[in-house]
Amino acid sequence: MKLLLSIPFLLLTYLTSFAQLGKTNYVSKVWVSDLGNGSYKNPVLHADYSDPDAIRVGDDFYMVSSSFDAVPGLPILHSKDLVNWKIIGHAMLRQPPFEHFEKTQHGNGVWAPAIRYRNGEFYIYYPDPDFGIYLVKTKNINSSWSAPQLVVAGKGLIDPCPLWDEDGKVYLAYAYAGSRAGIKSVLAVLPLNAGGDKATAAGTIVYDGHELDPTIEGPKFYKRNAYYYLFAPAGGVSTGWQVVLRSENIYGPYERKVVMDQGSSGINGPHQGAWVNTQTGEDWFLHFQDKDAYGRVVHLQPMKWIKDWPVIGFDKDSDGKGEPVSIFKKPNVGTVYLPETPAESDEFNSQKLGLQWQWQANPQATWAFNDAAEGVLKLYTAKIPDEAKNLWDVPNLLLQKFPAEAFMVTTKLEFKPNPKLDNEQTGLVIIGRNYATLKLKNKKDGIHLVYGNCNDADKGNIENEKEIAKLKFSTIYLRVEVKPGAKCQFSYSEDGLAFTSVSDEFKAVAGQWIGAKIGLYAIRASQTNDSGVAEFDWFRVDKLK
Repeated sequence: MKLLLSIPFLLLTYLTSFAQLGKTNYVSKVWVSDLGNGSYKNPVLHADYSDPDAIRVGDDFYMVSSSFDAVPGLPILHSKDLVNWKIIGHAMLRQPPFEHFEKTQHGNGVWAPAIRYRNGEFYIYYPDPDFGIYLVKTKNINSSWSAPQLVVAGKGLIDPCPLWDEDGKVYLAYAYAGSRAGIKSVLAVLPLNAGGDKATAAGTIVYDGHELDPTIEGPKFYKRNAYYYLFAPAGGVSTGWQVVLRSENIYGPYERKVVMDQGSSGINGPHQGAWVNTQTGEDWFLHFQDKDAYGRVVHLQPMKWIKDWPVIGFDKDSDGKGEPVSIFKKPNVGTVYLPETPAESDEFNSQKLGLQWQWQANPQATWAFNDAAEGVLKLYTAKIPDEAKNLWDVPNLLLQKFPAEAFMVTTKLEFKPNPKLDNEQTGLVIIGRNYATLKLKNKKDGIHLVYGNCNDADKGNIENEKEIAKLKFSTIYLRVEVKPGAKCQFSYSEDGLAFTSVSDEFKAVAGQWIGAKIGLYAIRASQTNDSGVAEFDWFRVDKLK
C-alpha cells in the first residue's frame, strides 16, 4: 500500500526532473531556502535585495530591488515558485546623470523601485532622491531596457508605485525623503498621463503618518474589490511594522490597519514589500528584514484576505495582524521546481561578468577584461581619484552581496604590475563603513602581501597597513572566512592547500543603506601610460571548513 501511494509522488518528481534536464541551476553551497520536502525556510534570499517589489506574469515571478549607486543597477530576479530565485539581468547598465555617477555616491541613486506589467510591456519606476522619479520599460524582460526617462523631477520624491485604474486613468503613489524634501512620514498620489511616463499635476498627500506611523514610506498601490490599497512600511527599517491603508476613493480618506509586525518572532522590522498571487489563487507577501552587516534580506510570508483586509504571516490570536514565519509550506504553483539560487562563485570563463557583480560607480571600459580564452578576469590598475582618502571613495571596486550568515571566499590571483611603477595594488576586500583587505602591493623591491583595514572609512580615515610577507611568486590564493556575527578572518596560501591566517579578525559592518560587500579591485596612485594587471583565475564561495 505504501508503494502504491508513493507512485504519484515519484512520477511527479521524475517528470519535473525530466523537464529540467539540460537546464543548469546554480545552487548555493551556503544558503538554500528550499528544504526539498515541500517546505522552505526564511529568508528566501539571504542577501541584500532591499525594498523588494514583485509581480507574476503567467507562470513567472519577477522581482526588483534597490541598487543605490551600484552599477549595473536595478537587478531583475526570476522565480517559478517564489522560493527559488536567480538573477536574470539588470534594467540599468549605467546610471544617470552619467557624470554624477562616475564617482562613488554612497546611499544615493536607485532607491525603492516598483515593477509592473501592462499590455505586453514591463515597467519599472524608480526614485533618485536627488533628481526625481524615473521610468524604464521593455517588452522582453530578458533583453535591454529603455533609457531612464524622468517622469517627475524633484528632490526627496521616493518609493513610487503606479496604478492603472479601470477608467484608463493612471496614478503614482510615492513618499518623501526628509533629508531632501524637508518632510517625511506622509504618502502622496499624483496623476500621470495615459502613457504613464509624465506627471500631469502636482501630488496630493493622502495619508499623514506622523502620529501613528512615523517614517511611513515605500507605498505599493493595488486595487481589489472596489478598494484602493496602499501597503506601506512604518516605524523604521529595523524596528517597524507593515501598514495597509484602504479607501473607496483614490485620494482618500484612507482607513488604517497594521497587518504584520515582529510579534514573538525573531524577525525584526518586517515590512516594505510586495503582494503577489499564484496561478492557483494563493496570496503571498515578499518583504525584507534588516540584518545590519548582512543587509536587507528577503522573506516570503503567507497572506490571506479577511473582510477585505490582508493578513500577512501567522496570525496566532486571529486579531488580523500576523507575524513572520520561519518555516512554511511552499507556494502551490501547480508543479514542483528544483532548488536554485542567485549566482555567487565565478570561474571567469565567460566574456561577461557574472550577474552578481556590481561596480561602485558607472564603469569605464579600461577597468576590466573578461579574457574567456585564458579563463581569467583581468583587472587593470586604475588611478584612484585625487580626492580619495581610502577605498570608500574608489569607484572601480568589483563587489557582490554577502550570500549567507557564514561562508568562505577563495580566489586565485596572479599580479603583473607595471615594473616602472610602485604602489600598484590588488586584492580581496570586504567593505562597509569599515573595511578590511588582503592585498598584493608592488614596491621597488618586489611584490608584498599586505593586510589593510580602515574604520569609519566613510569619514575619510586613512587605511592602516600591516605587511605580512614579501612574496617569492606573483601567484597567490587569497581567502576570507565570514562567521556568524559578520566576523571575518583573512588568510593566504602559495599552493592553494595550506592557508596562513593574518592575525587580525575583522568585524564587517553595513555601508550606507546597504549591507557589507565582498569583492576585488586593482588600483594605483599615479598616472601612467600603461597600467599593471591583476589576473583572477576564479572566485569561489563555499561552506566554512
